Amino acid sequence: MTKYGPFGDTKSWVGYDICNYEGFYCENPPGNKSVIALASIDFNSFQNKHTYITHNKNQNKFNMKPATSTLELAKRISRTIITTSKNNNTKTKHKHHHYSWNSQIEQNIHNNLKHNLTPSLVSSIIDPFLLNHHSLALGFFNWVSQQPNFTHNASTFHSILKSLSLTQNHSHSHSLIQLVKKAQFLNIQIHPSVFCAVITSHIARNNLNQAFLIFNDVVELIAQMGAPICNSLLAALAGCNIDNARKVFDEMIVRGVRFSTLGFGVFVWWVCKEGDMGKVLGLVDEVGECGFEINGSVVAVLIVHGLCEVGKVDEAMVMLGELRERGWKPDFMAYWVVANEFRKMGNVVVEIKVLKMKRKLGVAPRSGDYKGFIFELVSEKRILEAKMTGEVIVGGNFVVEDDVFNVLIESVSDIDPVGAIVFFNYVVEKERFLSVSSLNSLSRNLCRVGKVDELLEVFRVLDCRNYFKDVEGYNVMVSWLCEAGRVKEGYAVLQEMKKKGLNPDVSSYNYVMEACCKEDLLRPARKLWDEMFASGCCGNLKTYNVLIHKFLEEGLIEEARTLFNRMVDKGVEPDSASYTFLLQGFCREDKLEEAFELYSRSVRQDITIARDILGSFILSLCKKGHMTAASKLLCSLSHDIGRPESHVALLKCLADAREIQTAIEHLRWVRHKSPSMLPDICTGLLASISVAKCPEPILQFLQRMQGQQPTKPFPTECKIVINDGNIFAG
Repeated sequence: MTKYGPFGDTKSWVGYDICNYEGFYCENPPGNKSVIALASIDFNSFQNKHTYITHNKNQNKFNMKPATSTLELAKRISRTIITTSKNNNTKTKHKHHHYSWNSQIEQNIHNNLKHNLTPSLVSSIIDPFLLNHHSLALGFFNWVSQQPNFTHNASTFHSILKSLSLTQNHSHSHSLIQLVKKAQFLNIQIHPSVFCAVITSHIARNNLNQAFLIFNDVVELIAQMGAPICNSLLAALAGCNIDNARKVFDEMIVRGVRFSTLGFGVFVWWVCKEGDMGKVLGLVDEVGECGFEINGSVVAVLIVHGLCEVGKVDEAMVMLGELRERGWKPDFMAYWVVANEFRKMGNVVVEIKVLKMKRKLGVAPRSGDYKGFIFELVSEKRILEAKMTGEVIVGGNFVVEDDVFNVLIESVSDIDPVGAIVFFNYVVEKERFLSVSSLNSLSRNLCRVGKVDELLEVFRVLDCRNYFKDVEGYNVMVSWLCEAGRVKEGYAVLQEMKKKGLNPDVSSYNYVMEACCKEDLLRPARKLWDEMFASGCCGNLKTYNVLIHKFLEEGLIEEARTLFNRMVDKGVEPDSASYTFLLQGFCREDKLEEAFELYSRSVRQDITIARDILGSFILSLCKKGHMTAASKLLCSLSHDIGRPESHVALLKCLADAREIQTAIEHLRWVRHKSPSMLPDICTGLLASISVAKCPEPILQFLQRMQGQQPTKPFPTECKIVINDGNIFAG
């Protein structure tokens, strides 16, 4: 067995009980010698006497004819990679970008690739076709590294680094670093834009140490990389590692990279928290006269606020003059910050003095500047700094547009829901516009942290000010009251809507209905159902599904069936959830005839739904011991409905129940009727061994397939061959 490292490094374990056969991959080598390993299934040697089946290992090779472009070949190879991985991962239901690289992919490419791989072809496969399949891109890159006479170049490194920089998966961070180092070791020139993408990716994932390490490795390129990425990294590092931030600052000074309001402003704000006014002025002097990239007035607010936050209020007052002399133009907001601190200290005399300085020396703040700055902070996920700036605006009652407060409510509530209420209260008191999106975000986050009392107060304040004027607004309140478990209050809102002449819509009722069922309030849910229809509001698919699911939870199978039939009579088409709920209920009650009739109905309605619910139906049948019935069901289905994973699920259940002969008979039927499924079924069985808590039944089943006794170990060479309806070891 071979385990592949990030750059194709290998390690082998040898032993009679280790799977060392072509195509089999195991993440961790078995350490227990009593464990019997299993070979892969080689379908390239598939032979069949039946005329309707042929499979030759020379068919379907990737053959680049003269008229076939590199792009077309790349598309075909990438499709094979994705399809093979998808078939191997159906059990785990991974999202597309989480499909994993496996030995079956390697075997398929190796067997079918007629021409040598070139760097141009490899880079074309990764970018664009595997660009969002990050694990597959990395696996392919590592695999081609091991191929004879293949050498990576700049284009292949560019493509893999681009792919990995797009992922939010933290597990790829180490691979990114290693690939950068590998490229440097090989003296491969990577375009600065690629390093920008990699650093940006690490900043987005909050892997700031990794981002800084890459910055250090390519520091001679930062002028070509550009100012935006340097300022972004400077701002990100300032809040967690001021020493590393200072190193970035120094490199920007030395290499002439221009500072932005975001980068220098956030950095100097954190430096101010050290309370060293001389150090702060030194940084200001290093940056030099404020250019168009830096808004001096905004940075002045950050500087005096940072000093005041650590009790250096006198120094902040002096700093106003120092900044003005250097041309940084402190505005009214900067003077207000200092005056407000003296007011809180009870020093009215100095407060008045600062306010006089404000009127004489300060400049009027430009709301557009602060709007742009806050939006930039939020886009860079510098929410703490955005919150601070917003608090200054609110505290001094300075003018900015409504959308600034809505952005602050949404972004700040993600990290500090209670803190976001400051902006909510300001918007309400000043009768500014509060968006439904902002209210939704605030409500969701208050629910998330269990601040139900604060949520109720938010809705009370809005209701008192007649904020809710339409059904959409009321639905926000109803939905989050129900989410917080306040079903009674949610129902009361429905009654209030009716009193105001607003008819609750189906969503309004669904929120309360779902909450009733969640809180085991079945009787109120029934009452609400009657009330909804009496008011002329017809239920939709969600309404029916919620009640059907609850009826089945309570064991009310007949009521669930009646409701399902009523749904159909009303012209509401069931979806996968509707069928799955009821099928599970029928299976629990051993009502097989009703279950099969219901499944037949799903086939008549929509083959896609029938395919989607088949696996769950098979498991429900097997759970109640109806495995023979499950086998007959699968055998009765056409090829376009039956899926390999459903057969795998059944075979695993049969193996666990020691129904080995039934499993073999079922597989023979598949061999006879749907032979094209066999590779995927067997691959699925092999894959299930590595995740099974008790793999012995599946191992015994596969050994019986080979005609061997369970106690006998596999020979050193073993391939499973299917021939003339029999499965045996070849």
